[in-house]
Amino acid sequence: MKKYRKLSGVKEIARLADVSIGTVDRVIHNRSGVSAKTKSKIETIIKQLNYQPNILASRLASGKVYRLAVLIPRGSEKTDFWDAPLKGIKRAEEEIKQYGISVATFFFDLNDKTSFIASTEQIKKQKRYDGVLMAPSFVKESLSFIRYCRDQSIPFVFIDSNIEVSGSLSYIGPPLFQSGFLGARLCTFGMKKTKKVLFITISKEKNRYNYSKIEEGFKNYFFENNVDHDLVKLTITDTEKESVFRNLEKAFVKHPDIEVIFVTNSRVFSVAQFLETKKYKQIHLVGYDFSKENQNYLKSGLIDFLICHKPEEQGYRGLMSLYHHLALHLPVDPMYFMPIDIVTKENQDFYR
Repeated sequence: MKKYRKLSGVKEIARLADVSIGTVDRVIHNRSGVSAKTKSKIETIIKQLNYQPNILASRLASGKVYRLAVLIPRGSEKTDFWDAPLKGIKRAEEEIKQYGISVATFFFDLNDKTSFIASTEQIKKQKRYDGVLMAPSFVKESLSFIRYCRDQSIPFVFIDSNIEVSGSLSYIGPPLFQSGFLGARLCTFGMKKTKKVLFITISKEKNRYNYSKIEEGFKNYFFENNVDHDLVKLTITDTEKESVFRNLEKAFVKHPDIEVIFVTNSRVFSVAQFLETKKYKQIHLVGYDFSKENQNYLKSGLIDFLICHKPEEQGYRGLMSLYHHLALHLPVDPMYFMPIDIVTKENQDFYR
């Protein structure tokens, strides 16, 4: 019995298949250089022996280092949202660095697309990265960088937002349509008399795919449930406080009977600041993300609901997806949707 167990590894598979150990190793790690007939024979023997390769031991023995580039916005004084994905990325890095994984992080400013371009140029200039984890915040510039990745056969993973392009390894983030659908339902709790809803996007770079999917889901809720409502859309491309206040002031002058405001991203705190300054206490406000700024206004009651998608977990899973694909040759989900969490004043102290 002891002899059987000792031989039931790669050596035993090679003996039964009448091939070299190197050939078995190529089949196990899905490398080229093995005929279809031989590969089929080896795979059959592997199944018969119920052989499970020690992938981590193989990784250590190979000595190969995989270099991963991370491209995400830098946290700022205005919002700390991106601190959470970075925390998840660092957690994943700590877990896998012992297995020959090197991670370099490149930051950009969400208010400056030239900083995004500069970071992509740094990545391209070094010509050393095997995979990229990125937040495609600037669509046009992201598409240009994605073409480079595809040309160089560099797998890339999106987090937080998605761009519908062929060739991406995975998208890890919110299910946008369902998120918008839920947002509309949460808005109905504040619809009393006029049923007027202000639908706001505050972003310098409008990722049409993301916001259109959220809007599609939002409108679909009212349609499917035959809910009477009056929808007013507002897009603010200058994210500075003065601009947000100015645009909201105009909206309220034109539509003084607004009952509900829905903000399509994490800048819901900007709207809460306006409502606080103007002493609009009866407005029902719904938005996204558990940032510190949003938490404060949730606690004070100016924000009624926050929809959250576990940004720390997005960063963690994004880096691990590249590791699984490159180093372990494991399958990766092309779409991994994060859960949709509803955070309120009552449960925010217990949300992580």
